[in-house]
Formats: sequence, C-alpha cells, structure tokens
Amino acid sequence: MNINTGPKNLITDVKGLVVGNASDENLKSGSTVLTAGKPFYASVDVRGGAPGTRETDLLAPDKLVDEIDAIVLSGGSAFGLDAASGVMDELHRAGRGFAVGDVKVPLVSGAIVFDLLNGGDKKWQSNPYSALGQQAYHAADVEFALGTHGAGVGATTANLKGGLGSASVVMPNGATVGALVVVNARGSVITSDSGNFWAAAFEVEGEFGGRGCDAKPATHLTDTGLSDETGANTTIAIVATDAPLVSSQLKRLATVSHDGIARAIVPAHTLFDGDLVFAVSTGDANHSARVTPAEEASLGHAAALCLSRAIARGVFEALATETDLLPCWKDQFGLV
Repeated sequence: MNINTGPKNLITDVKGLVVGNASDENLKSGSTVLTAGKPFYASVDVRGGAPGTRETDLLAPDKLVDEIDAIVLSGGSAFGLDAASGVMDELHRAGRGFAVGDVKVPLVSGAIVFDLLNGGDKKWQSNPYSALGQQAYHAADVEFALGTHGAGVGATTANLKGGLGSASVVMPNGATVGALVVVNARGSVITSDSGNFWAAAFEVEGEFGGRGCDAKPATHLTDTGLSDETGANTTIAIVATDAPLVSSQLKRLATVSHDGIARAIVPAHTLFDGDLVFAVSTGDANHSARVTPAEEASLGHAAALCLSRAIARGVFEALATETDLLPCWKDQFGLV
C-alpha cells in the first residue's frame, strides 16, 4: 500500500494547526510554538528520566480543562520554560484563554531541551526566552522551516547536530496525522559510519536522503556511548490528528507514539533524556462519529511512524553554523 503524506509533509497538514519558529544565533538556541485559531484537545506522556515541563498536569484525562491554546517546545533547559510565558502574554493580548468569570486565562503547555553547552553565548543578563516565545507565536503559519530553526537551532545528538523535524501521513479513512519534534538526543539517529538512519524503513519518497537500511542492531547491544559524564539532552515531540479523539484516547496516542522515538534513536528514553510526546486533536470530540478502538490503534501506529520520520528529517535538514561542536548530517555524509 502506498503511503501518502499531506501536501506539505508537515504537522500543519492537520487542518487548523500552525507552527512558528524563533531563534537567536548568538545564543545558539530558540523556541517553537504550535497553536491554532481555537483551543484544541491535548494530552502528554513522559518517558525520559530528566524532563522539563510546564502545565502538563492539567492534560491528564481526569482534570477539569479539556482544551489548551498552545504548546511550546524550547531550548534553554529550565530557562526555556519562560518561552511559554511569552506565548501566554500574546494569547492574553488576543483575548484567548479559559474563561473564569470575566477573566480569560490562556493555557499553554510546554517542554524544553538542554542546549546550554552547545557553543552558544549563554551569559545573558535577563532571560531571553519569553521574547523568543513571543516571536515564535507571531511567526506561526502553515509553512515553517525544519532543521536548524526554532527550538532545533542548538539541538545535538550523540554524533551529529540535531534539529527540528516534522512529517505527516494521510490515513486510508481520510484522517491526517502529523508529528513535530526537537531532536536533541543522547542516542544516535544513524546506524553506523555510513550515515544511514535507524528510521530508514519508514522513509517516504526520499524525505531524508533515501539511503535505505543497513542496521546491525547486535553491535549496539552493549555499546551505548553513554557515560556518567554525559550531559542532559532530550527529544520532545508533538503528534497531532484531525480525528475526533477525547482526552483518554489522546493519552494513549501519546503513549504509543513513543515507539517512534525508540525506532529512530538508539538508545532512547535514557536517564539523561527528558523524552516526552504531546498528543493533539483538532477534531470535534463531541461529534457523533466517534473513533473506534481499531481506528484508534491505526492512528497510534501512524503517529509513531510519523514521529520516526520526523526525527530523521530534523537531523537530515540541519545546517552548519559558526561555533558548532558537531558536524551536520549533510556535511558529513553528503546527498545521494
């Protein structure tokens, strides 16, 4: 069966979603925001041992609020959580938010990656991430750049520059699934010195070089490349669909989507990573045509594969910049 991506092969193929990037080359970091013209349903699942998050507890199925206004992915470690404050400020100015009496409180969830030791100048006098969040919010559109952009600017992996990745797929029933990811992993996304991606089996139309598979998993069983001196990292992602999923179904979608990280990064979900996945639905969860268990399982499988592809694309699209500590994939391995 042929795999069909959406027209942009981006998470914004899910109707209603927009993404914005902002970055600071001197800082060697940045922020990325996903939002929409109206609130959307969301959940989250955290698997890594060193997460950094904001407003994720409210996404549990048993909590009061069903919908949020934006999700922010940012560099900067704990400092980067302030990017969500900048987005919240802009949503407040736009009159968006959860109504409490005559007051509206914008609901913005977020997660960060550790990029404080990547060669950029981190000696700021005041936290720059609120402003980056504001810039990213105003840049939000259906088209956005991958690789060394937004929260992917300072991202790294075990042996290559990381980056911002995205991918989409259109299901046989017409539903669209997409993924957005900041690849900043302690593990490696390539199988060997050849530069082939772990995610190669899921590639669509040469979207990350068309190198094919050469994986030799047995060689990675004992040599993880990690040590006690290894710094913190993290792969943070959003998967989205226009299928009408309720909160509990989105929680399951986020959970199974972690398979996409494990298939594309070796090793994944380490104690040094804060790996997490948000899941989003722009569909009307109150619609009479509810998603069946079989359809829900298919959506989860599609989301996981989309996330694997997005991870490879994020590294594939990274570009070299001044003060880089690691090579980018295109310089190291060239194009076929």
